[in-house]
Amino acid sequence: MPGSIGCAPRSRHGAPRPTLDNNLVPARRITVTGVVQGVGFRPFIYGLAQRLALAGWVRNTSAGVEIEVTGTVEALDAFTRAITAEAPPLSRIESVRSEMITLDETPVGFEIHHSAAVEGAYQPISPDVSLCDDCLAEIFDPADRRYGYAFTNCTNCGPRFTIIQDIPYDRPKTTMAEFKMCPACQAEYNDPLNRRFHAQPNACPVCGPQLELQPSSEHPVPDGWDDLPHDEIEAARVLLRDGHILAIKGVGGFHLACDATNPAAVAELRLRKGRADKPFAVMMPDLDTVLRFCEVSFAATQALTARERP
Repeated sequence: MPGSIGCAPRSRHGAPRPTLDNNLVPARRITVTGVVQGVGFRPFIYGLAQRLALAGWVRNTSAGVEIEVTGTVEALDAFTRAITAEAPPLSRIESVRSEMITLDETPVGFEIHHSAAVEGAYQPISPDVSLCDDCLAEIFDPADRRYGYAFTNCTNCGPRFTIIQDIPYDRPKTTMAEFKMCPACQAEYNDPLNRRFHAQPNACPVCGPQLELQPSSEHPVPDGWDDLPHDEIEAARVLLRDGHILAIKGVGGFHLACDATNPAAVAELRLRKGRADKPFAVMMPDLDTVLRFCEVSFAATQALTARERP
């Protein structure tokens, strides 16, 4: 829930100022804490400042998001209110602290600055989020450059918690650090009007991670391996259909998978896992399929259709 917002006149260095020098520019420093990294918060602040004709900057810190902004009193008040009223849907604001400061000169435009570490500070990390409708549409659009690309994401969806190695949240501090964006992805990343503006995991088939299918080194190569489809996902589907067990490496680790409707495959998985009776997790494509096989409470329905898609 949003915290209270308070303003107190202070100098840039934090000392109280009863009056303002005519040569100094009044401004506000705003600190926002909560789940505010990896959720499109900096692009949101950038767009808000542009809309209200404000100048200044925003950056991630180990403690949250820090903003310095200047403009008319009316615009600054509207800006501060909008931070909580219009925050990105994936964010969860815990507090907003605002203080009056003075700047030596008026900044030109509004920028997203490099992140800054704050010793001893930390802040919550966003969970992974299921693919949004826009990204799903791209994956299934043969004319789109991300057609069939398994690692498609944007500021509204995709991995967060499982790829973050440290805070503040920036690409160099995630497992995407080794994948340099191609010119097309970089252009999206730099475009304030693009939904991938400052999306840290942004990638495509040209520059991002790729799928790979390999036979197990501990079990015989399945019959017909050389005749499998070239598309890795289609090949995996064929292997599952034929009763094989796959170790699927995701962003958060490995999952052992088999066809849940194949008794022999399930029995083999139980044998390998040493799990004679404990139920396995079952994956289904949508809620309609779940309702065909399971009794689902309202709370479970809400959880299954939440952004995290557990």
